[in-house]
Amino acid sequence: MSRKLLPLLSCFLLLFVQVHPVFSQNRVITGKVVDSITSSPVPGVTVRVSGTQTGTSTDVSGSFKVSLPATGGTLIFSSVNYAMQTVPITDESNLLIRLAPAAQELKGVEVVSVGYGTLNKKEVSSAITHVSAKELKTVAGNNPLMALQGKVAGLTISNTATADPNSSPSVQLRGVSSRSAGLGPLYVVNGVPGGNIDNINQNDIESIDVLKGGAASAIYGTRGSNGVILITTKKGSGESKMVYNGYVTMDKLTMVPEVLTASEFREHRVNANPARGIDYGAGTDWVKAVTRPESYAQKHTLQISGGNGNDNYFASADYRNANGIDLRAYKKEYGGRVNLNHTSKSNVYTVSLEVAPRYMHTSNADQGNFNNAITLNPTQPVYDSSGYHYLNTGFFSNNPVENARLIKSEAEIKELDMRGSLKVNLLKNLYSTITISNIKSSYKNLNFRPSTLTTIVHSGQTTKTNYASQEQIDNDQRNLEWTVNYALTVRQNHFKVLGGYSYSYFNYQQFSANNYDFPFNSFSWNNLGSGTWNGGGQGNGQGAVSSTQNDSRLAAFYGRINYDFDNKYILTASLRHEGSSKFGTDNKWGDFPALSVAWRISDEGFLKDKLPWLNDLKLRADYGVTGNQDFDNYKSLLLYGGYGYFPFNGTTYQVYGPSQNINPDLGWEKAINFNAGIDFELLNNRLSGSLNYYSRTNKDLLGNYNVPLPPNPQSQTFTNVGTMKNSGIEVQLSAAIIQRRPFSYNVSFTTAYNNNKFVSFSNKLYQGAPYQDMAGLPAPGSPGPIQRLQEGHRIGEFYMLRSAGVDRNGALQVYKKDGSVVPANQSNADDKQFVGNGLPKFTGSLGNVFSYKNWDLNLFLRGNFGYQLFNMQAFYIGTPATQTDANTLKSAYDPKSKYSQLTNPATTSLASDYFLESGSFVKIDNVTLGYNCSVKSRYLSAVRIYAAANNLHTFTKFKGGDPDLYPVNDLTPGVQGNPRNNTYGLNFYPATIQVLAGVQVTL
Repeated sequence: MSRKLLPLLSCFLLLFVQVHPVFSQNRVITGKVVDSITSSPVPGVTVRVSGTQTGTSTDVSGSFKVSLPATGGTLIFSSVNYAMQTVPITDESNLLIRLAPAAQELKGVEVVSVGYGTLNKKEVSSAITHVSAKELKTVAGNNPLMALQGKVAGLTISNTATADPNSSPSVQLRGVSSRSAGLGPLYVVNGVPGGNIDNINQNDIESIDVLKGGAASAIYGTRGSNGVILITTKKGSGESKMVYNGYVTMDKLTMVPEVLTASEFREHRVNANPARGIDYGAGTDWVKAVTRPESYAQKHTLQISGGNGNDNYFASADYRNANGIDLRAYKKEYGGRVNLNHTSKSNVYTVSLEVAPRYMHTSNADQGNFNNAITLNPTQPVYDSSGYHYLNTGFFSNNPVENARLIKSEAEIKELDMRGSLKVNLLKNLYSTITISNIKSSYKNLNFRPSTLTTIVHSGQTTKTNYASQEQIDNDQRNLEWTVNYALTVRQNHFKVLGGYSYSYFNYQQFSANNYDFPFNSFSWNNLGSGTWNGGGQGNGQGAVSSTQNDSRLAAFYGRINYDFDNKYILTASLRHEGSSKFGTDNKWGDFPALSVAWRISDEGFLKDKLPWLNDLKLRADYGVTGNQDFDNYKSLLLYGGYGYFPFNGTTYQVYGPSQNINPDLGWEKAINFNAGIDFELLNNRLSGSLNYYSRTNKDLLGNYNVPLPPNPQSQTFTNVGTMKNSGIEVQLSAAIIQRRPFSYNVSFTTAYNNNKFVSFSNKLYQGAPYQDMAGLPAPGSPGPIQRLQEGHRIGEFYMLRSAGVDRNGALQVYKKDGSVVPANQSNADDKQFVGNGLPKFTGSLGNVFSYKNWDLNLFLRGNFGYQLFNMQAFYIGTPATQTDANTLKSAYDPKSKYSQLTNPATTSLASDYFLESGSFVKIDNVTLGYNCSVKSRYLSAVRIYAAANNLHTFTKFKGGDPDLYPVNDLTPGVQGNPRNNTYGLNFYPATIQVLAGVQVTL
């Protein structure tokens, strides 16, 4: 029997030997590759079996499947963004691989947000600047974008009241782009367009990507003309940790206007012949009286994060309490953010949820109080025997200390951002994502003026004495984004395809009520019905209560394809078809195409082996059409409004009539963008940077134009007319100058040149004037407008009298139109000329980062160059001819100052280029010193202690204070004031030096 079984067993053994290798080769291992820090899936990772040609790559969910032998060996995981990792082959058939990001010194491996997705920086073919959280400045700003100031070439972030805790910056990218529509970029927060920038804690930011090229921002259609800023907040990582970050700050005045003291006022003004002031016997430093000696702020942030490859979480809570340098301003805020992500075990779907609430209570500054402080007679007292001293002389007849202490202007602000998304992996390289979001903000504005004000008491008023108001404003934005992504690799051809649908609904509601003559000041704004002026027995005025509501809708279909061949030849094309309810009935929808190409020339054989010092060189060019629909709702419709009240048979009726012309052709402003650029990395990646040239033509600019009456019910129609052009060059560089442990020195440099021209106010249908006068100055006197927006000229052109010096009588001399010289008061409006420009030609910054062992020092310089500012303080209070009984600058009586020569009051209120000065400056903007300490403890893992100083010193020839207090964005750059509401003059908020001390503890 055994003899019969032996041949059978031999055959079976032989068969097993032959078949076993086949079974072994068919062994399959599956797994998932995630980022070791964020635990997010990593697509495109090459998975290779060592010693063989067998391999694959991870799909969009980071998953892979590979066949391999069971005889040992290793799997090799490699990606351009991550350090290579080898994993021994074991009996385990399902792997979770955590890849560590590549060394930070290797530039060009960042993952860049490009709108509705991300790309490796090497794949980007348009102008995008990526800024990581560690590159942001250490500032205690009211808005996270202040930490980005000076970091991105071509992005101008201007805040003329940085020390006011309730101020917000003006943000402008690549110059002015519109007359009547919005000038700021679109903010996209965690993929949600129109995100609330005020509801972001700087400590929660992971990265910021600025889409500057038209091809990059065209995917956002009618909201992309002014650029797009993408903000990505932090997510949970594989390592559970808790981080506390807290700081305190102190602000102190700097570059304060130097006005006459009481004794100097008596010497130069009271004792002048003729006298220019009255001595009231006191000695008051009004600037000191309306400011705090120092203002303090504190902020605390607590973050908790953790998770694994399938589930991660991030939660943050913050508290801030900040005072302004003035007596009234403060801000208290409480905020939070929760970000949860869950991926099913089978990688079929991923669910994300984010909630971010914030509450703020503010007290608003009165910039007019600083205006009063520098113009008031210093011999006037703050107080007298009856309390606050009554002031009825000078520019403004009121007591600024009394105003700051007794007049209230507060607000309660509530914000809530919510986002939920579901991502489904339909196939290996196909997935779909649907995102629903809601952005809410609620503002309650509260104002009160008591009846005890000296201006009320001494005027003898018996009605409209005290005043109170409440206003409620609610904004609600609801978004739906549905995208489908497909990736395909065919040999050396790589495709990424995106298709999507977007819908947004915007709703605005406002309600306000006010009244006068309350029986008690203690009621404040809490009992408006007790006032007797509006309603009650008096029944005065119809403006006691008002309310409004309006809404708009935005819908779009869009698509994009990213293609590259062998990672060398890159092409991106996109198209957005979008419609807005704001547009006229005949012009609801528009198309916004974009095309960009890039050539990674450094990977070509004729360069790759010939120039070892060249690590990467990419040439780019892009073209895109974007739009701007940032204007009020219902502008295309025939609206009816109140025309007053008509009494009939003892009854008063509200009269209504057409208040706005219909315009069925009203549409979006259109921007045609071209960009060409170079990205490079040299000397083993120690020097990297980019160079961009751009040209943008804004057409169909929005504005009001005169139309005949009839057939139109109103004399002006809001329509699309006009053209504007911007072009410029941007340079962004970074260099590792010294990399010798334990010392390193890194430099970053940005500069931008912008040239602007307003082309036309007219088209075939609407004919406008060839110019528009801008920046009208207020009394005393009648200075009038000092800038002109004119066809063929740059934005910000000063248009005023050209100075010819000062005569022996102290009168300003000017050139007339015919070239003759006359005293300024003998000239007229026809003699005005273009005499300068308030728009900087160049902006720049220089960052220096030094590291030694556990210490790091960051020195950041920033500046603007090639422009003029109108010295508002010198014009109004900088000459001996300043209005009687008003204070002046000390320089008004300094023989070295040219303004001291203007002693003749006859020419004192006539604007000329005599008051234009160079606004160029270089500022020591930020200095940060930090010490990092690793702690070996079960309770602590790391501690960082740091200190920072902001606005340390400004190098400038400008004599009117800190040139940063003058706006350089919008249509009237170089003129002190608020271009957003078209008010100009001496109102200002002073500059401060800010000192910050903080600690970061990681548990």
